[in-house]
Amino acid sequence: MFLRLSAFYFFYFAVIGVYVIFFPKALHIAGYTPWQIGALLSAAPLMRFVIPFLFLKHIRLERRTYSISLGLMTLSALLFFPALGNFEALLAVNLLFGAAMSLALPYIETLALELLDRHRYGRSRLFGSFGFMVVALWLGKVLQTPADVLTFLLVTVSLTTLSGLALVFKTPLSHHETENRTDGKEFQILHHWRLWLSFFLLQTSFGGFYNFFTIYETSHGISLEMTSWLWSFGVICEIFMLYFQGPLLHKNLLTIIRFTIMATSIRWLLLWLFPDSLVMTFVAQSLHALGFALYHSAAISLLHTLYRRRALAQQFFLGISYGLGGFIGALLAGRFYGEHLFLIESLIALASLAILGRRPLLKL
Repeated sequence: MFLRLSAFYFFYFAVIGVYVIFFPKALHIAGYTPWQIGALLSAAPLMRFVIPFLFLKHIRLERRTYSISLGLMTLSALLFFPALGNFEALLAVNLLFGAAMSLALPYIETLALELLDRHRYGRSRLFGSFGFMVVALWLGKVLQTPADVLTFLLVTVSLTTLSGLALVFKTPLSHHETENRTDGKEFQILHHWRLWLSFFLLQTSFGGFYNFFTIYETSHGISLEMTSWLWSFGVICEIFMLYFQGPLLHKNLLTIIRFTIMATSIRWLLLWLFPDSLVMTFVAQSLHALGFALYHSAAISLLHTLYRRRALAQQFFLGISYGLGGFIGALLAGRFYGEHLFLIESLIALASLAILGRRPLLKL
């Protein structure tokens, strides 16, 4: 099971790598304007935010729904080819692709936490970082045309689907699925509204990093090649943390979340204070191990203890943080891009920390 889960993570995040790093370039080569590219790329995070609300009543993220999502991922990857020349058609395909991607990962995350202990979960999850890094370092040398990008997107999606189906057919019905069929308790976000608002704010603070880090660093004299190594170094630190984080996840999870949010605020502050210092930028990138890897693992582990409908909790975590937070963060970063961008991001991260307060969370 460990190997099958690891294979899924590897290929799933390879898909993310192709889509995030190279798909915008493909759209640019195809003649789309920056506004059109932004609109097209906003579709997936918006769907990640919207989709969980469809599962509040009557629909469950179970094996059948998960299997359908894998089929929709493959279908949308195929539809990218004929849709490439038409903005409206491409927008529709991006919406479909975003919806499918938002369904697959929460199911697997819940399954992984049920079948693996937290130590082995982190080691399995790090294969996703490997997949993303392989795409980042290798494909940039071989992809030339939009057709090349779409072809490799189709290949990685197909491999994700195959590895995902292997999990469906080889795994007994998971505990959360049988639980969901008998548990009529409603899923309540407002019970822990401070936690959910904190999730949203922290991911909003990543908007400047995900969308403008390369532009920001190269404008301060750091070469494009060195900037690519800065990206890769952050992923390497992420992999290191995922491998060794197991013992930490047996500590107070809310304390870990608070600590990683503070580390993220410091990270953005370092980028603002030392934009032209390569050494300090590497130091800032090392904090990716805390602000992304450890934070993500601690957050979903905490949700796993707070909610009975765990797959739905994972969906809302991805939707509210990476979906809505990513969307709003990108818009704010575009609006405030300049010398004070990362100061603003640091303050947003601090707001994420402040909203949590000091009170403990009650278990549902």
